[in-house]
Amino acid sequence: MPPYARRPYEPFSRQAVVAIALREWRAFGSAVDPDETPDKPERAQGLWQRVGDYWWQGLDPTDPETPWTGKHDAHGRIFPPEDDGEFAWSAAFVSYVMRMAGAGATFPYGANHHTYITAALRGDPNLVIAAARAEAYAPRPGDLICVGRAENAALRYDNALRVGEFKAHCDIVVETGGPEGLSAIGGNVADTVALRQFPVTPDGRLADPERFLAILRLKTAE
Repeated sequence: MPPYARRPYEPFSRQAVVAIALREWRAFGSAVDPDETPDKPERAQGLWQRVGDYWWQGLDPTDPETPWTGKHDAHGRIFPPEDDGEFAWSAAFVSYVMRMAGAGATFPYGANHHTYITAALRGDPNLVIAAARAEAYAPRPGDLICVGRAENAALRYDNALRVGEFKAHCDIVVETGGPEGLSAIGGNVADTVALRQFPVTPDGRLADPERFLAILRLKTAE
């Protein structure tokens, strides 16, 4: 990883998280609320390598997933497009953004979202994230909004710690107060980096909090 991420040159900030998430979104073509298509951006030239950067730089060097790319396994072999669910990179994307933003040792990087969701729910005081209930907290730029996924879609704040490992997805909030609510960017959304919009209440809270497992609030001075 670059020296500025290994030993952060500047304090971790919401602005850095948002700026890096937006940079990656623009690199993938600035998709908004995309639909699944046979044309998988993650496998395109210039982009499968970028997904490889998320794996290599976002995770810890000992993680077995670090050699993966948007279309290659750990041995450099191209895997079939229909097998891409086995190489889902949305958590690697979040890990990459947080590491490049200067989170250093204060973020629990991982290939699965449950790694940092669980750490935040446990309330580790040494982390830069803290778990909040969706009905009780208005997300701010840089925060993560997280949902359960697949067989864990019904997972919620109060029972997640009892499950252990689980399937989930988190997006990074990049804007609040817009006409469509808040905007958030996630990786591996329709096989790309995409921006999605979520309705909010007048006080900025998510309008459908029952859908969300948790919000991971950044503990920064700003």
